[in-house]
Amino acid sequence: MRWNGIIEAYRRFLPVNAKTPVVTLNEGNTPLIFSPRLSEMVGKEASVYLKFEGLNPTGSFKDRGMTVAISRAVEKGAKAVICASTGNTSASAAAYAARAGITCAVLLPKGKIARGKLAQALICGAQVIALRGNFDEALRLVREIGESYPVVIVNSINPDRIEGQKTAAFEVMDVLGDAPDFHFLPVGNAGNITAYWKGYREWKEAGISKKLPRMMGFQAAGAAPVYYDKIVRSPDTLATAIRIGNPASWKKAQMAIAQSNGCVDIISDAEILAAQKWLACNEGIFVEPASAASIAGILKCLGKRACKQCPLADEMRASLLPRPVKIVCTVTGHGLKDPDVVNLQGLKTVTVWPTVDRVIRAMGL
Repeated sequence: MRWNGIIEAYRRFLPVNAKTPVVTLNEGNTPLIFSPRLSEMVGKEASVYLKFEGLNPTGSFKDRGMTVAISRAVEKGAKAVICASTGNTSASAAAYAARAGITCAVLLPKGKIARGKLAQALICGAQVIALRGNFDEALRLVREIGESYPVVIVNSINPDRIEGQKTAAFEVMDVLGDAPDFHFLPVGNAGNITAYWKGYREWKEAGISKKLPRMMGFQAAGAAPVYYDKIVRSPDTLATAIRIGNPASWKKAQMAIAQSNGCVDIISDAEILAAQKWLACNEGIFVEPASAASIAGILKCLGKRACKQCPLADEMRASLLPRPVKIVCTVTGHGLKDPDVVNLQGLKTVTVWPTVDRVIRAMGL
């Protein structure tokens, strides 16, 4: 059957009706990819899957929430939308606003946005405004503008965004037949972990699934307000998508972690880069640095540096997962979003003269 986007697929679980004009780019239906190497590392009874959200239309999970937010905005008669962004939200908002034929304004921290994401927002016709400040200051301005002017905010403070994003949990359960035992996610503005937990709970309450996962959130060490339980005034990490010091969905994320008996932990930028490269070299999946936070998280849980509250590490300490365990890691955005990461990884091409001998030598054969 032809896939028509998440609203058509999960309409009865979303805040839409027959009169809602569906603005879609056929988002969703992203693959849940089995990871044989991660599974082996966790234990012989483990199955680890990667929810690759980088295969959404604009290359990130943001499209799920944006289709609902823009559709609802158009239903209400909106002619313009606005958002603050570290990159992916701007790309998604610009694309869906263009699809709907309405104006989009984007507030970005100047010089702190990956080139791929900035290019997407610009090419889709958004009015991009760079601020001499960080994301949190941009979101504060967006809130003020939304209260005083006829524009709809499409950040995750808009509940329609969370409604759309929760469909990723539905897709996971559609494939696995139930919720996984553990779900690992990067945490920046904290909307995604909030949305997944909402989706898992709704289907269990509806009797479609039987269990709930333990939610495992990971933040960059330099931008970890949820972990430290305090605002980070000057968040700093190379993972631009999660460089946020005062998340909009902070309390809801804490609730998801607490209710699921999960945990939140931090990883360093070095661990993020190592996980990004490991995933590409071992599983062939190229993700942006922030997405690699979930992979860095599971690798940390498997090592000696696992936090004392880590439920996966607890099970492994008891014995190497004596029961069948299903784990999902969400990787939120495509690696082509941030091409400059090649420089951070220290990667480069090898240049040789065009002879067979030189090429064979360069190949190490």
